Amino acid sequence: MKRDWPESETAAVPVMDAAWFAQQSRALRHGADAHDLAAHCAAMLGVDPEAALHACAEAAQLPVFDAARLHALVPDFELLPLHDAARRVALAGRDAHGLWIVIDDPFDTDRADWLEHRAQSAFQYALADGNNIRAALKRNEASLRATDGALAGVVPAADAHDHDGAERPDLTLGGIEAEASPVVRLVNSLLYDALKAEASDVHLESDIGGMSIKVRVDGVLDPAGRIDGRATADQVISRIKVLAELDIAERRVPQDGRFQVLADGREIDLRVSIMPAVHAEDAVIRILDRQRLTSDMQGLRFATLGFDAQTVSELQALSRLPYGLMLVTGPTGSGKTTTLYAALSEINDGLEKIITIEDPVEYQLPGIVQIPVNEKRGLTFSRGLRSILRHDPDKIMVGEIRDAETGQIAVQAALTGHLVFTTLHANSAFDVIGRMLHIGVDPFNLVSALNGVVAQRLVRLSCSHCKQPVTPDLSQRPAAERARLAGLTLFEGIGCGHCRGTGYRGRRAVAEVLTLDDALRDAIAARQSIATMKAVARSRHMRTIRSAALDLVAQGLTTLAELDRVTFADPDGEATA
Repeated sequence: MKRDWPESETAAVPVMDAAWFAQQSRALRHGADAHDLAAHCAAMLGVDPEAALHACAEAAQLPVFDAARLHALVPDFELLPLHDAARRVALAGRDAHGLWIVIDDPFDTDRADWLEHRAQSAFQYALADGNNIRAALKRNEASLRATDGALAGVVPAADAHDHDGAERPDLTLGGIEAEASPVVRLVNSLLYDALKAEASDVHLESDIGGMSIKVRVDGVLDPAGRIDGRATADQVISRIKVLAELDIAERRVPQDGRFQVLADGREIDLRVSIMPAVHAEDAVIRILDRQRLTSDMQGLRFATLGFDAQTVSELQALSRLPYGLMLVTGPTGSGKTTTLYAALSEINDGLEKIITIEDPVEYQLPGIVQIPVNEKRGLTFSRGLRSILRHDPDKIMVGEIRDAETGQIAVQAALTGHLVFTTLHANSAFDVIGRMLHIGVDPFNLVSALNGVVAQRLVRLSCSHCKQPVTPDLSQRPAAERARLAGLTLFEGIGCGHCRGTGYRGRRAVAEVLTLDDALRDAIAARQSIATMKAVARSRHMRTIRSAALDLVAQGLTTLAELDRVTFADPDGEATA
C-alpha cells in the first residue's frame, strides 16, 4: 500500500508541515528519547500532546482515532499478533469502514515497510496517541496468551549468580540497555516497568512452561508479561534471591528478604517473599517508596483520603477523644495504616507524646516517636508495647493486633488513660468484636475501652479521561439500591492511555464507622448476636461500607462492578439519600 507522506526533507519548510514531523520522527528513533512522537513534538512546539497529535495527523493526511474509536475496533491479531503489536505500537482492527492499522508515528518508514509487508490485504492508516494504542492492546491481553517479544531474547546464561548480593541496581533505561546479562536485564526491566506503572507489588508465578509476570496496580493484579522456559524462570528467581541476600540453593522452604534499588535518584525499598509451589518457586516483591510516601504524608488528613464529609466528622470525633481504643479493620492493602497516620496527623499538635510501634515503619511522621518491630531480636508488638507504656506516652499507635497478649495490653493501655489506635484483620466493624473476644479479651474490659471501630475499603475510581454514560441492568439488585440509583446517569471507563486500558485510575477510601454507645456496649458485654448488634447500630443510622460505596456509584465516580468487587450486598440495608 502506497504511503502519501514526503520522503525528502531538503527544502525549507514551515515548522508544522510533514517534513518537519518526519525530521522529528527520525531524530526520536535515533536518539535516547523514549517519548512518543506526539509528546516529543508537543514539547518542541510548546503545545499539549493532543494538539501536536492532530497537527501531525493533518500533515500526514490521516484520521485521528481517540480512545472510544479504538475501543470500537475489532482487533485482528491474526494479521498483527499481540506481541508484535505491542513491540511496534500498532493495532490492526476492523470496523464498518474496513481494516485499519492504527499507529502513533506516521513517519516511521521502517515500521511502515514492515506493516505493509505483513498485511496481505488493503488497509487504511489511522493515527492515535501511543498510550491509547497500548491501552487498547492491554484490554485484549487477558483473552490471549501474551508473550512479550522482549522476553524472547532471554536465553539461559552460564551463571546468573555472579553478582554481589549487596548491590543496588540503578533502574534507568541506559543502565538496563548496557547490562550484559539477559537475566539481570530482564529483572531490572520488570522492576523499572512496575515503578513506572506505580504498582505496589510484582508477582512472579511459576507454571510448567515458565513464569507469568503480574503487577498489582490500584489493588488489582494486571498481567505484565510472560517468561517462557523453566530454566530461565529459575534464573530470574535466583537473581532476585541474590539481590535479597537469600539462600539460592534452598528451594524447599519459604524465604523472606529485602533489597534496594535506585530510581530517579532516590532509594526504593523492595521486600521479597519466596514461596515453593507445585512447579517451582514463586516470588512476590513489595515496592515501598519511602521518600515518595513520606512526601505524600505532608498535610495528610482524613479529607485528603477521599472520605465523605459524614465519615470525616465521625473519624475526627473518635480520634480526638481523651482516652480509649480506636480500631481500624479491613483486608490487607485497604489503607488501614494510612488512616491511622491521618488520625495521628489530625491530633499531633506538639503538646502530647505520641509513640507508634509498627512492622515496618512505612511513613516517617515529624514529631512522633516511631519504633520498628524486630522479631529476630525479640522486639515484638507485645514487648514493645509494654516498653512504650513505661515511656510516658499520651497517644499510642500499635500497627496490628496479632495475638491475645498484644490485644490485652492494648485494652489495658486504653483503660489506664491512653488513647490507643490499632488495626485488626476482620471483614466488618461487627466482626472485630467477635475477633477480640475470640482471642481472649474480656468482654467487660473491651466495652469499657472501645470507643469505636472503623471498617474500610479502597474503591477504584472510573478514569476521568475515558468514562462514558452507561445504562446498567438494576433488576437483580436489592430494592434499596434500585431506589438509590433510579433515574441517575451512571458512568464507566472504556479504557485509555491514562488508565492503561483498565477504565479505572486512582482510588478512594470508603468506610463504615461503628461508634459505641450504652446500648451497643450492653449488647457486646452480654455476647448478643451480630444480628442484634446490627439492628441496634442501624437504629442509630449507622451507614455501611456498601452505602458509602453506592454513593460513589450514584455520583458517577465508580462502577457497579467495582461496588460488587469490594463490598457485599446487604438486602436489609438502607440506601443513602
